[in-house]
Amino acid sequence: MVEIRTWHGQDPADGHWGCPLRERWGLAAYQQLSPGWEQQLAFALTVTTSYAGAAALLRLLGHTADDATLHALAQKRGARAEAQTQQRLKQPAQEQAPQRAASEVGVLMLDGWQVRQRGPGWGKKATAQPRVEWHEWKTGVFYLQEQAARKNGRGELSDKVVVSWQGEPLELGRRLHLAACEHGLGRAQQKLAVSDGAPWIWNVVADRWPGAVEVLDFYHASQHVWNLGEAIKGDREAARPWVEQQLHQLRHGRQAAALRTMAGLAAGAGPAGEVIRREQNYFAGHAGRMNYQAVAERGWAIGSGAVESACLQRQGRFKRSGQFWTQRGHHHLCALIEARQNGHWDALWNQ
Repeated sequence: MVEIRTWHGQDPADGHWGCPLRERWGLAAYQQLSPGWEQQLAFALTVTTSYAGAAALLRLLGHTADDATLHALAQKRGARAEAQTQQRLKQPAQEQAPQRAASEVGVLMLDGWQVRQRGPGWGKKATAQPRVEWHEWKTGVFYLQEQAARKNGRGELSDKVVVSWQGEPLELGRRLHLAACEHGLGRAQQKLAVSDGAPWIWNVVADRWPGAVEVLDFYHASQHVWNLGEAIKGDREAARPWVEQQLHQLRHGRQAAALRTMAGLAAGAGPAGEVIRREQNYFAGHAGRMNYQAVAERGWAIGSGAVESACLQRQGRFKRSGQFWTQRGHHHLCALIEARQNGHWDALWNQ
């Protein structure tokens, strides 16, 4: 514990009240933790899976910190991170490493996942309002093609940006576009968008990155082929030869033939007919996003594994047993994590 005795009072220059020494050190009026100490605490809480876990880690390292202190810190610095993002959104994006050479392609992927939040009836003994609500958090990923590699048979990204948002999909697109430009989208000769079939995703792509090469994630496409196969054959094993034939054609440059086959299926009455019509509409809507062989031959992704992984990592922090978030609390901690991941950490501590 260090005790400092210093002057405080009214600044004759502009009339505000304060302590000159605290201001010189970059401390807020009632701040009790130094910026350096706050930074260490905040870093710990963004790399662990809970406030209690971060507090336990810090105690093991010999530091005194409880989860309530960490929660308050996350709200304060998370709000600052969000304010800085809002400020950057109002200005032309500044690339963080403009000295890099041009890139062949910039890859963009989007997806959504559900999180538990406290509803309007939370904490009330008797209420007709829901105590718990589920809300979708949309997540986007950007990386440059040269940052994708394989190690021990698995895909690996040396660098990427991850952005999440609850609310209008186009706002996620605005934020992901900013982060992507800061990390080299402007140097990409082409843009590649790979995602599942959710309509909001392709609306964002059309709004933010018109002209991008669009690819329907191959795994999601295969799931819909299986749905068709089971509807016409009755069960999975009986459908296997037909499904594998269609998937082989889709993957190896004969997607037009596979799409004709699926479009020509007779959809009778009953549940099976409903499935067939639904899946035919699905493939008709995504026919232009299924040129898998041509995309794969360029070494580009045909699967959305990067954003699927990012969503799982977010869920590992925000969707654990017993967690029921407020939108504000979730939003601020998410903003703090993204500041660390996306290259804006230092700006949080510079007054």
